[in-house]
Amino acid sequence: MPINCKKQTLPTIEKEQIDLLARLSNASGVSGDEAEVRKIIREEITPFADSVETDVMGNLIAQKNAKGKCALHVLIAAHMDEVGFMLVDKDSEGIYRFSLIGGIDERSLAGKQVLIGKDHLPGVIGACPVHLSTKEERECILKLESLRIDAGPGCTDLQLGSYAVFATRFQAFGPSLIGKALDNRLGVATLIELLKHCPEHIHLTAAFTVQEEIGARGAAAVAYNHKPDLAFILDSTPAMDQPSYDNAENTQYRTRLGFGPAIYAMDSNTLYDHRMVEFLKTTATENGIPYQIRQPGGGGTDAGAVHLSQDGIPTATISVPGRYAHTAVMIARKSDWENTLRLLTASLDSVSQGIFKNER
Repeated sequence: MPINCKKQTLPTIEKEQIDLLARLSNASGVSGDEAEVRKIIREEITPFADSVETDVMGNLIAQKNAKGKCALHVLIAAHMDEVGFMLVDKDSEGIYRFSLIGGIDERSLAGKQVLIGKDHLPGVIGACPVHLSTKEERECILKLESLRIDAGPGCTDLQLGSYAVFATRFQAFGPSLIGKALDNRLGVATLIELLKHCPEHIHLTAAFTVQEEIGARGAAAVAYNHKPDLAFILDSTPAMDQPSYDNAENTQYRTRLGFGPAIYAMDSNTLYDHRMVEFLKTTATENGIPYQIRQPGGGGTDAGAVHLSQDGIPTATISVPGRYAHTAVMIARKSDWENTLRLLTASLDSVSQGIFKNER
């Protein structure tokens, strides 16, 4: 994969990258239990990094040293974890009550297959069949307390506290990518490629963070310990491009599939450094990379923790848009992922302290 310069070819997503994304998407990595994902990443990045370590929180941190002195220290973070479940009580043989880990819409759960524990034991989220429900029950939205994970009568050795994830398997077809945990395995796969092809004039800290889905906890430790000059956060953001029931334009996020990476201006936790935002927009324009501005609004990323660390860290977030976030499946576009990789590659090639010549 070629390294970017404005007169050279920018990187593309090929079968090798898609196969890696499939492995990452299919792996289990609920917040607090990211070891399976971390192992895949470590195997991929170790030959290309000058050092690789796992910190106390569980973040996987790789360093790529610059060739010169007084190099700009750039942090790029992508969270490894996904939303999921934890078994919290046993009702009867093979039937378990469970809690949610991360923001999951309870309405989407009934009938979904899950994988439980490190052995990926199969289960299903069960609810009373519609034809056996009362009229009142059918008119009610199913709540978490009425759902159970059914692992079958022969499954007697599950421990309370075991994690579970959606059982969706990754697929790539036509222009689309579908799978569980594409929030944020798309960002993880992008960061792996950036580390493999890091330019020599910067010192790169590549942080694959934990527990983002429950409060950006891993990123807070990374930023405090490594003190970068600036940070880029890679994530996924909802593509709110489906027609609404009243046919009115949806203006909540205004990010759409097929229109390139989404650059954040503001979210619920961060007012982004406008110098970083302008740098990304200029870099995209100069390199012919489509992009979109994520409408300021709710949500948040690891940036919320990173930009507040120490005496403040200039931070930007770039996300791949996807539909149906925090459900059993997300749909994204290969072109948006590829253009995210291209934008970050071009940005790392040209980034310097010069973008901070003006006061914020």
